[in-house]
Amino acid sequence: MIRRRKSRKVKVGKLFIGGDAPIPIQSMTTTDTTDVNATVKQIHDLEDVGCEIIRVSAPTMEAANALKEIKANINIPLVVDIHFDYRIALEAAKYVDKLRINPGNIGNEEKVKLVVNAAKDNNIPMRVGVNLGSLEKPLFEKYGYAPEAMVESALNHLKILEDLDFYDTVVSLKASDVTRMVQAYRLFAEKTDYPLHLGVTEAGSKIPGAIKSSMGMGILLSEGIGDTIRVSLSEDPKEEVKVGKQILRSLGLRKDGVEVTSCPTCARTHVDVIKMVEEIENKTENIKKSIHVAIMGCVVNGPGESKKADIGIVGGPAGTNLLYKDGKIVAKVEKDKIVETVLKEIDVLNKR
Repeated sequence: MIRRRKSRKVKVGKLFIGGDAPIPIQSMTTTDTTDVNATVKQIHDLEDVGCEIIRVSAPTMEAANALKEIKANINIPLVVDIHFDYRIALEAAKYVDKLRINPGNIGNEEKVKLVVNAAKDNNIPMRVGVNLGSLEKPLFEKYGYAPEAMVESALNHLKILEDLDFYDTVVSLKASDVTRMVQAYRLFAEKTDYPLHLGVTEAGSKIPGAIKSSMGMGILLSEGIGDTIRVSLSEDPKEEVKVGKQILRSLGLRKDGVEVTSCPTCARTHVDVIKMVEEIENKTENIKKSIHVAIMGCVVNGPGESKKADIGIVGGPAGTNLLYKDGKIVAKVEKDKIVETVLKEIDVLNKR
């Protein structure tokens, strides 16, 4: 049982980050924010596969103005990512549920104060995001690419906000390599109770990025560190959400959706496990109810795994494929009917 680090709660739209709140999965749009229709469509698609907080970038005032219509047409909390121009932050604060900024690049103290006041006036939190690849020059000269540099940077930014009596803040300390990222979050977690947004930034393409993200976030989450996560992939952002769900599921931190247990196949396998699993996962990715399915190729480990699942298939010779429900054998299924049968049984459970 994972005992989570005690952190303060921050409200983001209708959700909370930190404290005893469930760990929400975030992603970020890849569309041009000024293209409202395309952005809203992508957000809906991401919500369908389990995204719970969405972030968009607003590099221009035109993009900030588009946030009003985007917010009016989506269901999940909206976060905006802003750098350098405080005026964009002032406009965006009217429409979003959270600002992601770096106080160090927003400008002088007066400009930062204006942004903080806008957040207060609109009752929204902020995320201070520190990335190892964009450290302030003095800190880089002092530490190089050490985790301590990110921690000091985050603490410095937080002090700017605290001096303005603003504490409604989430913090991230992201690096593109796992070791430094893990060390930075561990160090920071010892020093404050601010809620933490986890991520391995610029993690790469689908498989390498998923592995790096799973390692970095998995280590920290298993230690109770982390209050929200975002997997960063050079991929369709829906894949980020899917990986994020699997990370949380694998640690028992969430149980929603269809989880498929399947064997890697070998010479004993009697059914096309790989093809079946891919089809079942693709056709059930929008289901929110917790349903455990086992697709196993033979009778060595198949019965044991199927008995543990809500629905199980154990491949057998000469078409003697067995269907398990609630730990018991209930029928034999022809090979070409397995996927159809499993999907029907999932549908029944989903409607209960």
